[in-house]
Amino acid sequence: MVKVSVVIPVYNVEEFLGECLDSITNQTLEDIEIICVNDGSKDKSLEILNEYASRDERITVIDQENGGHAVATNNGMKLAKGKYLFLMDSDDILDLNALEESYNVAEEKNVDFVIFQAINYYMDTGKLIEAENYSMNEIAAHVGDSVFDYRDVKDYVFDITVTPWSKLYNREFIEKNSITFPEGLVFDDNVFFYDVLFAADRITFLKKHLFKRRWYSASSTRSGARHFKDYIQICDLIWQVFIKYGVFWDFERELYHKKVSTVYYWYKNINDEFKDIFFDEMKQDYLKIVEDEEFYKNFMKKLTRENRTIFTNAIEADNHRQFSLLMENYELKKEIKNLKKKIEEFESSRSWKITRPLRSIKK
Repeated sequence: MVKVSVVIPVYNVEEFLGECLDSITNQTLEDIEIICVNDGSKDKSLEILNEYASRDERITVIDQENGGHAVATNNGMKLAKGKYLFLMDSDDILDLNALEESYNVAEEKNVDFVIFQAINYYMDTGKLIEAENYSMNEIAAHVGDSVFDYRDVKDYVFDITVTPWSKLYNREFIEKNSITFPEGLVFDDNVFFYDVLFAADRITFLKKHLFKRRWYSASSTRSGARHFKDYIQICDLIWQVFIKYGVFWDFERELYHKKVSTVYYWYKNINDEFKDIFFDEMKQDYLKIVEDEEFYKNFMKKLTRENRTIFTNAIEADNHRQFSLLMENYELKKEIKNLKKKIEEFESSRSWKITRPLRSIKK
């Protein structure tokens, strides 16, 4: 049995694929298999994969019709034979010692998965910039080098990055719990992560930045494309995972927040041409909540004032234009209120005050 199976779904990344593959094939841990799933790329990605495979017998190339990230990753995981599983993004970079270090920790502590840190690599400047969402320093400080499960980090559950490429998974653990990515949707890693988190009995944190996350304008989560609306359905799937493990009510406030605030975030960031589709699906999803009177009352009670406003405006609006106007009006009022508060704080902090117009003061 090889030590680690690396699964790489690939779609139209010819510009970055070579650097990604170099970071995998040159790992200090050599006892690995590399399963590359070409997901119907229309550029030269498949040629690059085949060229690398001709030079490295550890690489297996699977060519399939385009089915999306989840389909490609799931198909790759089915072929994996390693003791551990690493899921790589084909446009990013893994530190050369990452698999060896995470493998050693996983073996030493006998865990279901290892979490490690990542850092942002900005293409436009070439700079590496640390961000808390990928560094998770607060969580690292909380757990240290201990072995834990979700109960030990209940206050941090939503602060752990959901990205699969910052984890090394025990493959038998994944297969035993039948954990896969929901197919046909973007943001699928959210569902996969919470399924993994709640199924795990033994987790550990490796406080090292071992992964470089490439940032560029064409990235799927920054393009404003139609698939942003998938987050509405992803939210429902996340709820189902929490219900499945009997922890929904432990995290209801945070889950309600995702249902409203995070959905609204993606609504604001989707391209204008898709806002009508997004709004219609969002409203229909919210109306399901309204239909259950008892749940609806509890839901509204637990929301923040701002989230209640977003939810109510979505229910009351007839279309996305009306909803956007209602939200613009709310946000403008909020800005005015905050400005007034700042003026009042400034006035109260001064040691002197103007009691008459400046023009009335004589020279």
